[in-house]
Amino acid sequence: MTRGKQKIEAQRKNAEKNQKSKGSQFEARAVALKVICPICKAQLANQNQLGDHYSSKHPKEKPPSNSE
Repeated sequence: MTRGKQKIEAQRKNAEKNQKSKGSQFEARAVALKVICPICKAQLANQNQLGDHYSSKHPKEKPPSNSE
């Protein structure tokens, strides 16, 4: 029954492979989102996204300067 042994080995290898890749992305997301909108407190990745956010969500407001 060589096929049965191969199947068991393949299942074991897949389980090991899937176990390593599992994890939460909350920490990575928190590190990536560094800019916060002072009006609505939305978290954004960079100043360019903040400018786009202001133009779409807060069109009457003026975006803050790029200096942090």
